Amino acid sequence: MKFGIVVFPGSNCERDMEDALKYDLNQEVVMLWHKDKDLGMFNTNDCIILPGGFSYGDYLRCGAIARFSPMMKSVIAFADRGGKVYGVCNGFQILCEAKLLPGILLRNANQQYISKNIFLKGAVNEAKPLMVPIAHGEGRYYADESTLNELEANGQVLYRYCDEKGNITAQSNPNGSLRNIAGICNKQGNVIGMMPHPERATNEALGNSDGKIILQELFLNKNVLQKEKSPELANF
Repeated sequence: MKFGIVVFPGSNCERDMEDALKYDLNQEVVMLWHKDKDLGMFNTNDCIILPGGFSYGDYLRCGAIARFSPMMKSVIAFADRGGKVYGVCNGFQILCEAKLLPGILLRNANQQYISKNIFLKGAVNEAKPLMVPIAHGEGRYYADESTLNELEANGQVLYRYCDEKGNITAQSNPNGSLRNIAGICNKQGNVIGMMPHPERATNEALGNSDGKIILQELFLNKNVLQKEKSPELANF
């Protein structure tokens, strides 16, 4: 599997993601400049990643300007063909702005930037809460009630904020996201967005390797996101 990481002006997590994939997960990685358009080296079994950061300085709205970059036109076409696309933090915001994922990311409920470790409960690995960092000022997931119900019904909510014992509570929700939502996918399961940063927690040298589990679950274990075939997601 090959990963392409799109670099926008203001991206600041692209090298973290490259390092995690290349050295901790032994994957092939290609860096992609936002002004380029060519994704011909990738097939639909590969994955394009939109990393965290502050694309275009987060002017207007987070991800709103990056959505119109030349590379994003190719990324949207790649996703429409069934290729895997993954957005982390600012990348999640860009995916929502590009309408590849439903909903939007709003200012944190406390109106402050938050940077700390949090716990996640996943649709794939429900037994073990995973500790990963967050670092955002606009991470509060919002969608209307009908969209939220549709996400739930289709099993599109992949990760929720929880406490260290796996309890999904208001107190364990760092930013006020509706229904404690931390990560979702589209109906087809090939476009994924999440606010937490698994790439910052993939090696014990960093004091945490739970992020490695997330990346393995999402991309390196077969059928994880094929909901009609995956027993791990069937009852979520």
